[in-house]
Parts: sequence; C-alpha cells; structure tokens
Amino acid sequence: MPSDLSTWLIAVPQDGDSEGLYQEISGKLEQAKALSRSNVAELGIPTLKTGTLDLLISLSEELPKYDIFFTAAVAKIVDTLRNLLNNDPQKLAQHTLVEEKTCDEYLLSGWKWNASKYGTQRGLREVVDGLNKEMTSIDNVMKNKVNSYNLAKGTLVQMQRKKTGNLSVRSLVDVVPREVVVQDSEYLETLLVAVPNNLTKEWQAKYERLTSMVVPRSSIEVTSDSEFTLYSVVVFRKLHDEFVQKCREHKFIVRDFTFDEESIVKQRRELEDLSLAEKEMWADLLRLSRTNFSEAFQVLVHLKVVRLFVESVLRYGLPANYTGLVIEPDPKSSKRLMAVLTSHFAYLNKQAGKKGKKSSGTDEYTGEYQSLMEQEYYDFVLFEVPSVV
Repeated sequence: MPSDLSTWLIAVPQDGDSEGLYQEISGKLEQAKALSRSNVAELGIPTLKTGTLDLLISLSEELPKYDIFFTAAVAKIVDTLRNLLNNDPQKLAQHTLVEEKTCDEYLLSGWKWNASKYGTQRGLREVVDGLNKEMTSIDNVMKNKVNSYNLAKGTLVQMQRKKTGNLSVRSLVDVVPREVVVQDSEYLETLLVAVPNNLTKEWQAKYERLTSMVVPRSSIEVTSDSEFTLYSVVVFRKLHDEFVQKCREHKFIVRDFTFDEESIVKQRRELEDLSLAEKEMWADLLRLSRTNFSEAFQVLVHLKVVRLFVESVLRYGLPANYTGLVIEPDPKSSKRLMAVLTSHFAYLNKQAGKKGKKSSGTDEYTGEYQSLMEQEYYDFVLFEVPSVV
C-alpha cells in the first residue's frame, strides 16, 4: 500500500479501455466517497524513445538510485529553508512553491512534460543523464552556499557569544568605560574583578588589605548582573601576581583585560561587518533555496514520470503510448481509493501477464532480472511523489 501522505502518479496503456479515464475514475471515486474530483488530475506521459530492452532493464535498475538521490536533494533544500525561516510553517509554505504554485497545485493543474527542456526526441539515456546532471548541479550549488553561510554565521555567533554570559566570562570590551582605567602609568594599573553578588560586602571590606600597595578607596563598581558585580581597583604593577592569587583564594575573579581604544573600535567594526555580511548571505541563500526548490522539485517529478514510462514499457510492451493520473489521496479514505483503482484496472492483469499484487520472486525469475520481479506492484504502474513540507 503506497503512503497516503504522498501524491500518487499512475500510468496505464493508452487504448480503448483507457479512453475517458479521468472522467470515469474521478466519477467512481466520488461515488464511492473515496476521493473528491479536485484531488484527481490527468497526467501527460510523453512518448519517449524506448531504446533496447537491455537499456530499459538497465535504467529500471538505476532509476531507483537516482530517485533516492533526487528526493534527498529536495529534502535538503526544504531543511535549509526550514532552518533559515526558524521552522515557521507558514513562511515555509510561502517559500516551497513550484512555478509560484504549491506542490499539489503544480501536480494537479494539468501536469505536462517540459519538452522544451527535456526534448522527447532525445534517447532515454540522454534524458536521464540530463536530469541527473541538473539535480547534481543544484545539489552542489546548495552545498557550497550552505557551507559558506554556516561558516559566516558560526563566526558571528562566536563573536556574539563573547558578549553573552555573566561578568566572569563575557567580553568586557563594551562594558568598561575609559574613565575607570588608569592609563600611561609606569607604576600603577587598573584590574577588573568579578565578585559574586553574595560576596560584595566582603570585597568592600577586604580588597584594600588583600596585599600591600593597593590604592585605598580605588575600588569602583563598574556594572553588575544577576550573578556578579564588576569592580575596578588600582594596584601597583609589581604586586599584580600576588593580588590575583589572593583574589582567587577569596573567590574573586580577576579578569584578563587591557583597555585598548583601537582594539575596541576594531572589534565593534568587525562585529558590525560580520552581522551585515551574515544578513546579506541569509537573504541570498533564502532566494537561492526558494528558486532551487522549484527547479529541483520539477526535476524530481520528471524523473518519476521517466520511471512510469520505463516500467510501463517493461510491463505492457509496445506501442509505448501511455496515459496517466495524478492522485492526492485522503488518509481517511485511502483504502476505499485503492479498492476502486484495483477494481477499475483489473483488466490490465491479463495484459501484464501477472496475477496478484506482488511477485513472489520464485525460481522462475532468477539472475539479473530477479530484483525487478520482487517489487511491489499493482495492475497499474504507480510511483509516489513524497510530501516535502
């Protein structure tokens, strides 16, 4: 049973029994309360150059691998869009359009083969290679753009992280004003000390006596957060190491900080530049992802139609004229839907020369073709287009 969350593409021989297929099937489905007419549409299956039987068998083995790759490539683009849009389902729906239509509308609005891009005069192998080349190009472009964006975003996040956290760990570049720092002194220096908020009274009482040569009443509260209060204190340079050690013993944290106005300006500029670059790359990647989703989804559907064609030729033989349906199942009535389809297309059982819904893979089918005979199939050819959003 195919998934009732995907869209079904169905192919049958174009003969007298299939005339008026859409009207007949949609009517039966409505009568059985299995599906609305709006969930069924005709599918134009092109008449492609069949080539040799060996080619068809070879493609039948290869196409599932391409299908997996194509489906994964589309899914990765959706994941990229989802990440860029913070997993907002409404915004995601606006950016996963195919020719400015939803995926369902694209498939259910009279889908036709893009003959101008994938000419039917070309051989099957050439068509498949062209589809694979196009999807590979899209996938490679997306990989490069995503990697570049992630690198820029990672660098920005790393710089922004320095501005977060409590005062014992965060960058002090934008915290410490120039006036609290003693500058250009041969003997004195200003130290910045992060003191736990429950120890501020102890700091005020003890800092002058932690070592000798601490300038009296030099401690100034610079700022505070929910965990620490940052103080500046002036000491003699030669007592630097001893003062740091005494602070450590009392759980006061001396921050490694040197006031450098040029460095501060440089860091601010770097952060602004990185932030601007990240926003521009985000916008570029969003536009590219939206465009490439549309292109990639179309390539995926064309590959599905090629699979329908190849399987139809192998199953029903020549002439290679087939008609198709696009069906968007309703999960609540998918069993009734399949029952109607199975009943309607039962006449194909004799044409295909098979009985039942699954081949058994018995000893009659051995060798290189056995894997083809072990696939689940119905009297009609069916492939699924998975829901991507």
